Amino acid sequence: MGRTKFKNLDSLSLQGIDEDAELIPLMTPEDEEEINKEDLPEVLPILPLRNTVLFPGVVIPITAGRDTSIKLINEANNDTKVIGVVSQKDEKVENPTAQDINKIGVVARILRVLKMPDGNTTVIIQGKKRFEVDEVIADKPFLKARIIEVPEARPAEENEEFKAIIDSIKELALQIIKNSPNIPSEASFAIQNIESPSFLINFVSSNMNLSVEEKQKLLETNDLKERALATLKFMNMEYHKLELRNDIQNKVQSDMSQQQREYFLHQQMKTIQEELGGVSHEGEVEEMRARAKKKKWPENISEHFNKELAKMQRMNPQVAEYSIQRNYLDLFLDLPWNDFSKDKFDLKRAQRILDRDHYGLEDVKERIIEYLAVLKLRNDMKSPILCLYGPPGVGKTSLGRSVAEALGREYVRVSLGGLRDEAEIRGHRKTYIGAMPGRIIQSLKKAGTSNPVFVLDEIDKLSIGHSGDPSSALLEVLDPEQNSEFHDNFLEMPFDLSKVMFIATANNLGTIQPALRDRMEIINVTGYTIEEKVEIAKQHLLPKQLKEHGLTKENLKIGKKQLEKIVEGYTRESGVRSLEKQIAKMVRYAAKNMAMEEEYNIKIKDSDILDVLGSPKLERNKYEDNETAGVVTGLAWTQVGGDILFIESILSKGKGSLNITGNLGKVMKESATIALEYIKGNAEALGIDPEVMDKYNVHIHVPEGATPKDGPSAGITMLTSLVSLYTQRKVKKSIAMTGEITLRGKVLPVGGIKEKILAAKRAHIKEIILCEENRRDVEDIKEEYLKGLTFHYVKEMSQVIDLAILDEKVKNPKQL
Repeated sequence: MGRTKFKNLDSLSLQGIDEDAELIPLMTPEDEEEINKEDLPEVLPILPLRNTVLFPGVVIPITAGRDTSIKLINEANNDTKVIGVVSQKDEKVENPTAQDINKIGVVARILRVLKMPDGNTTVIIQGKKRFEVDEVIADKPFLKARIIEVPEARPAEENEEFKAIIDSIKELALQIIKNSPNIPSEASFAIQNIESPSFLINFVSSNMNLSVEEKQKLLETNDLKERALATLKFMNMEYHKLELRNDIQNKVQSDMSQQQREYFLHQQMKTIQEELGGVSHEGEVEEMRARAKKKKWPENISEHFNKELAKMQRMNPQVAEYSIQRNYLDLFLDLPWNDFSKDKFDLKRAQRILDRDHYGLEDVKERIIEYLAVLKLRNDMKSPILCLYGPPGVGKTSLGRSVAEALGREYVRVSLGGLRDEAEIRGHRKTYIGAMPGRIIQSLKKAGTSNPVFVLDEIDKLSIGHSGDPSSALLEVLDPEQNSEFHDNFLEMPFDLSKVMFIATANNLGTIQPALRDRMEIINVTGYTIEEKVEIAKQHLLPKQLKEHGLTKENLKIGKKQLEKIVEGYTRESGVRSLEKQIAKMVRYAAKNMAMEEEYNIKIKDSDILDVLGSPKLERNKYEDNETAGVVTGLAWTQVGGDILFIESILSKGKGSLNITGNLGKVMKESATIALEYIKGNAEALGIDPEVMDKYNVHIHVPEGATPKDGPSAGITMLTSLVSLYTQRKVKKSIAMTGEITLRGKVLPVGGIKEKILAAKRAHIKEIILCEENRRDVEDIKEEYLKGLTFHYVKEMSQVIDLAILDEKVKNPKQL
């Protein structure tokens, strides 16, 4: 029998057998004829197989693990190399007896015995003839039995039906090999080279995916034609299963979308990221669940979070909604649910902090201390909504930081200037791409507590756009009765804002929505007097600028007198921003000289102020035209505080028309018209010739036309100017006035009294005329601010004229 190289038997190479071992891979008809001529021994050692069946002519590897099997193989290998191979009825039986093995088996020849690295013994055997166990004669040290040969009933060689069956088996075997990914394609060459029909049947039967019982039935079939038909039947079933499996796989592959392919690629990327230290999808979920256990949120919030977390767990991490859901859950975990900072109720300490950071502002400080006192007594008071209203630069925003320090709370500031989208307050719905929570929720997340001091800066500068009205959205935020369940569109769950202390700042109450203004407690933060500005500059502004420019108080000293000169000559605002800029110039002057190692006056003199800041920009003679009739000083309120304004009037020949210039608003023009009509109606009582009004035109002008001016406060000022003009009597020196007039001759009250008084004092005014109803406004002002001022309270226009206009006429009066 010829011998050849053994190739392409993976089952053997997997067992660790050298692929160059010389074995008999296939059986030729000559080999089969030679085997049939051999006589079988009467007694053979029996090797039970657990999970396979040996067929005649087939070569298979057997791993022997039982001691009895190893002993049998070793003895047989050293003797005749012939054994009997029988399959077990139950593979779980460890030590089989005569009752545990099948009766029909195959005589096998041992081709090679190998010792494996794991300690087992592998034996390569080849089946020869079938036999039947007649009697087991020994069971120790291994089974021995007396056997009987079982011959096969073979059809005649010229049997066409049998030939067709064999051809079908060979063709079907080739198709199975071609379509099965688990069988190497080289196996088709082995099938094509098999010449013996019986060996083909046995070879295919041995390698089919059948159970031990099914293979044993095939082995026990004596008629070769019947065994061939049974084998063909099993092969057809296997082929149909393989076709169905391949069809399903092809369909699944064809149905796999681009998104699914991307999913697998992303999964590989995710695995790589995890190897590099990233966090997996399941790791994120578990991390969120662990963080949620530490939160102190209500039961309904906990249930909602767990529901949303379960939804995220079911999501594909590659879809767009996954990142939105993750951000949504991160927000829940980052928000300070029921996390509060402990308030400090040391009122004296709070007073010291407020006094340290802000000079003046006594009303505001008093209100803060009142709030702390009530909170200390009740400990559950809903936070008020304070609105600090006043001109720029007076310290409204910085006051919020001082309040936070005094309370021991976190400080949060949101600028609302120019905001025109409602979603900035309430947030976007999380179904939108790029959805985010509103600024309120975002700021609380940054603060880390549920009771910070929250400054809503520039609330008067909210505007309305196509995306809604932000000021209306603030109604819920700033209503103590509603904000305990504030609803953010992104959060979708109520959040308690009742413990937050909101402080709003505004320059102009007129632009705030009335409903919103009604929800706030308005605290008027007025401007500073010259004395207050000097103290602020000395205590705060100068030390701050020295520190920012790298200097110390030993490098530059500015006395009170020089500070007062800077205030009066170079600033005219109610706040201190312009003053800080002027002081910064002085500090830079010192810093430059120090850096260049040049001499300079450490103690600033008046001449140094002139050299650095230039000539005073605001020092002017307010009353240089006091000898002229028709010139009166009025008081006005502006967004930067109080200011004085001059009203001039002149007569020219004409037909009694009225012209008004000076960039005046509608209300001021109406005040001028009312004043003129009142004079016409009471000309005789005022000592004015009515014919003069018909022969002369009147022109009223308010200087500084580049600045828009409007409001009712100039009513009595215009009246006084016209009466002075028509009577050619001078107006009293150092007097200013403010008030609204009516056609009946009444004087009505106006607002902004403190700012106007401060402006009058800056301009060295001595007397001020006000409506009687404004007396209470003056009484609320500190007496120290009123030093050097005399107040006249009036109800009628006639009183204004008597107080303001002198009896003497101007020099060289015009002939009217």
